[in-house]
Formats: sequence, structure tokens, C-alpha cells
Amino acid sequence: MSHTVYLISVWLHIIAAMVWVGGMAALGLLMVPTLRQERFRDVATPLLHASALRFRWIGWGALAVMLVTGVLNVWLRGVPWSAWVDVAFWTSPWGLTLGLKLLLVAIVVVMSAAHDFYNGPRAIRVMEEAPDSPEARSLRKQSSWMGRLTLLLSLAIVALAVLLPRGGLG
Repeated sequence: MSHTVYLISVWLHIIAAMVWVGGMAALGLLMVPTLRQERFRDVATPLLHASALRFRWIGWGALAVMLVTGVLNVWLRGVPWSAWVDVAFWTSPWGLTLGLKLLLVAIVVVMSAAHDFYNGPRAIRVMEEAPDSPEARSLRKQSSWMGRLTLLLSLAIVALAVLLPRGGLG
């Protein structure tokens, strides 16, 4: 029974990661460059805003699924709760890999929150009010770089996730 639950949990974790990373990649690599074309100038800001709002809830839902299934996956792999406070666990190849993955997850969550609830909405508001202003250009650039960095860190998390069932770093 627990093996089946573990497999389902891993599957849900992977699906949620695909939604998270795929959604960011679609927005950053497909939608944003497309909307920069002159022919989409009139609809770019409202379309980007609507898409970002839609993905915000999908993305945060995926993050929640990854958090729950991630904790469940570690527990179902037989890691006892006592290991979370054991230095020997965190210095093992598996524990080190998990620790690095969790650190990157924390950074991604903080960056995503800053992007989704502060920088992104502010950029959209300024782009609607004064699309060619220096502030709008600056906020667009900041938001774009935050999105790219979040995507790259998320890909690093995926790489670490691939290493975990293979024994971790080392």
C-alpha cells in the first residue's frame, strides 16, 4: 500500500513541477517575446496581465502540491522525522542534495511571491498608465529578469530532484 501511495505522490510531484516550470517557460519564452512584437502593442499589457493572473493561481497551486508531496515523498522513502535535526543526515550525499533543493525552493518561493504580489502588479499598473515611461521600462526589465532567474533556479531544483533517487550529490 505505501509503495502505491509513494508512486502516486511522486507522480503528483512531477506533474506539479511540470505545470510550474512549463508555465513559467511558456510565459517567459513564448508569450513575452511574442507580445513584444509591434503588431501586438495594443493588447500586450492586458493580455500579459490576464495571463499572469491566471497562471499565478495555477502556479501557487502547483507549488502547494509540490510542498505536500515533497514532504510525503521524503517520509515514504523512510526518512524519519528525527533525521531533520541530525547533522549526519544533512552532510550525507542524499541529505546534502535535499538540503540544497530545499534552499533553492525557499529562494524560488520568496522570489515568486515578490514577483507575483509586488513587482509584477506594479509593473502592469505602470505599463497601463505610462507604457513608454522610464519607470515602466525599468519595471518590465526587473520583472523579466526575476522571471528568468526563477525559471533557472526551478530547473536547478529539477536537476537536484533527478539526483535524489540516485543517491544524491557525490
